[in-house]
Amino acid sequence: MLVDDLITLGTQEPYRMFTSRAEYRLILREDNADLRLTEKGRELGLVDERRWAAFCAKREGIEREEQRLKSCWVRPGSAEGEAIAARFGSPLAREYNLLNLLARPEIDYQSLIELTGAGAEDPQVAEQVEIKTKYAGYIERQQEEIERLRASENVRLPTDLDYATIAGLSKEIQHKLGLARPETLGQASRIPGVTPAAVSLLMIHLKKRNAGQQLEQSA
Repeated sequence: MLVDDLITLGTQEPYRMFTSRAEYRLILREDNADLRLTEKGRELGLVDERRWAAFCAKREGIEREEQRLKSCWVRPGSAEGEAIAARFGSPLAREYNLLNLLARPEIDYQSLIELTGAGAEDPQVAEQVEIKTKYAGYIERQQEEIERLRASENVRLPTDLDYATIAGLSKEIQHKLGLARPETLGQASRIPGVTPAAVSLLMIHLKKRNAGQQLEQSA
């Protein structure tokens, strides 16, 4: 990702190397790099049979364990339900599958398995299942944000847009946008230092501006 930044965004932004500045860092995580990239490496002839077999086993293990957790249900009053209720400090209000329970902050994967029975033997599989489940809502929202930004790539920015009036933009980003005067949201997103959050604020501002203009025209 850092190499891509240096090629496409230049070297004027000194903070690009920080993970806090990485776009979509909930999706581009270190722990899921193999799941994101091994298949592409295989297509390019960079992944040997041994590594590919290990990757396929891990991916299948994750899918299998997620399906198992979805299909295993815990009822209030059952032995497992009572054990989990004791862990949560309150009784279960209804029937839950194990994946629903794992999503809750009060319990981790290892504790859940200790209370309910056998789980994944591969610690990497267990780690991925837990991370995906715990952060599913956040990851889904970030994926939706990515799709919105892709769809708005060619949305044009007004030539008279005053970036200093856009709430939420830092002074630094206001200055960068004011100097570059990008013609589209896509161009704005490629300015070094302009974050996806800033592009989202631009989108919101444009929608409000367009809605206000439509009201004025209809008045």
